[in-house]
Amino acid sequence: MDEEQGTAGGSARREYERRRAKDEQHIRQRWGRFGGIAVALSDEPQSTRAWSSGAAGEERVGAGLDGIASAKIRVLHDRRIPGTRANIDHLVITPGGIWVVDSKRYKGRPELRVEGGILRPRVEKLVVGGRDKTKLVDGVEWQVEQVRSMADAVPVIGALCFVEADWPLIGGSFRLRGVEVLWPKKLVDKLSASTGTVDVEATTSILAARFRSAI
Repeated sequence: MDEEQGTAGGSARREYERRRAKDEQHIRQRWGRFGGIAVALSDEPQSTRAWSSGAAGEERVGAGLDGIASAKIRVLHDRRIPGTRANIDHLVITPGGIWVVDSKRYKGRPELRVEGGILRPRVEKLVVGGRDKTKLVDGVEWQVEQVRSMADAVPVIGALCFVEADWPLIGGSFRLRGVEVLWPKKLVDKLSASTGTVDVEATTSILAARFRSAI
């Protein structure tokens, strides 16, 4: 893999390994000479498993993106946002613009729910498995703004890519406040169909320098 490209899910996987080692150390200290048995019989805390699940989602989406990478489509994984501890899962540079992709491994069906509209202000919400997850859209919008501020007038598109969600057989993808909400294959199809006049190589070089690999 090109070192500049980064590793999909790299920082999430590293955090999972760090937490797992810390959990194991705590169990061994607590149980002494029975520590090995206690580790084998103990379940990982949900807070630790979440990092493994997140890394797996990023890795799956990243593999699909790597499969379409070419001179016309460049991919950067796991990029640190300057001045913060936050990272961007994937940046995809196409002739039509820059895609900021946030991978999520969630169960349940993603849906666009609209409330109000006549007597009350219209409000659009992202609901996944019946739970309000609109904050995920807020996060992508913020990431898009960080990239847009450094993208030299290149169009920037945000996307939430849900892995293992309960998508319907027909339709299902939608746009919420300009953020595309979709699944891995749908994302790949949209990226592959992108057209425009963006200088992909030059834009990739700029982004790789400004958004360094998180690991």
